[in-house]
Amino acid sequence: MPPVPALRPRQVIRALEHLGWQVVRQRGSHIILSKPGSIASLSVLQHEQVARGTLRTLIAKAGISVQAFRDALGE
Repeated sequence: MPPVPALRPRQVIRALEHLGWQVVRQRGSHIILSKPGSIASLSVLQHEQVARGTLRTLIAKAGISVQAFRDALGE
């Protein structure tokens, strides 16, 4: 399993948008994304850096692999 990179929230959101997710709202420091056809919504916390465990959970909730996420980052 490839390691999850340490990223800033803006990088995570940009990669998820590349995969079809859209920012629908923001409440405080939580940015909420949804995808048409998906029952899940993702919440990215606006901090200095997204914790690796949190990022791994977001990737799993999005229904993609870590490698697919890294590809969306352009790595």
